[in-house]
Parts: sequence; C-alpha cells; structure tokens
Amino acid sequence: MITKKVLVADRIRRIDGGFSFIPHRFLTDGFLKALSQQELLLYIFLVLAADRYGLSFYSYDRICSSLRMSLEQYSAARVGLIEKDLIAFDGTLFQVLSLPSKPAQGAMNKPKEQLTGCQAPAAIGSVMTQLFKGI
Repeated sequence: MITKKVLVADRIRRIDGGFSFIPHRFLTDGFLKALSQQELLLYIFLVLAADRYGLSFYSYDRICSSLRMSLEQYSAARVGLIEKDLIAFDGTLFQVLSLPSKPAQGAMNKPKEQLTGCQAPAAIGSVMTQLFKGI
C-alpha cells in the first residue's frame, strides 16, 4: 500500500469563498470517458462558475471566449451535456445537475473511425491546459 504524505505543506488546498466540486463517481463510473473534449471543457467551466445550487448564467459569448470555443462547438457541447443529463439550460440559466445513476451512451462510445473534429477523445491534461490557458 502506498503511504501518502503532503508534498508542499504551505500549499494545502482549502475552501476560501467559492467552492465547486466534481464527485469522484464522475471518474470512476465513466462519466469523464463519455464526454467529448468540448463537453468536458464546458462541464468543468459550468462547475467552476456555479453557485452552491449548481446555477450560473454566463452568456454564450463569454463562455466561448473563455474556452476558446466556436459557437458551433459550444452549441454541440451544450446539447451533448443536456442529452447526457448532466446539465439543464433554460435559454439563460444553467444548472449543473447531480450525476445520474450511470453515464448516458453517446458519441464517445462510437468506434474511433467515426469520431471527427471536436468529438475526438483527448487526454485530460490537454483538456485542462486548454481550459485554463490564459486565465
């Protein structure tokens, strides 16, 4: 068994002001694997932007600008997250929802040769780099 120890004691994370979280089930139950790169970027953005009820109201132009995403990529990602039952959207307001019992089957479960453009799977490192570049 691996013994854990704090590596940088003066940099331990703590909750200051806002708080956001992604349940561990997001990784272990396959939700992460079921998302396209753009869906993951948008989901993480909405989690970070949300209040304690999961609500946020960023406009599409602010989201697209922040994520360096085209309107088409944003729209496809938003629809994908809604279809996967991860978010609700009323035209103005987003709500990040509690995770459903299991991930929805979607584009990421297609054979690799059927994936194109923004649907291609990406390593989490490159997704996170794109998400936080320039912020």
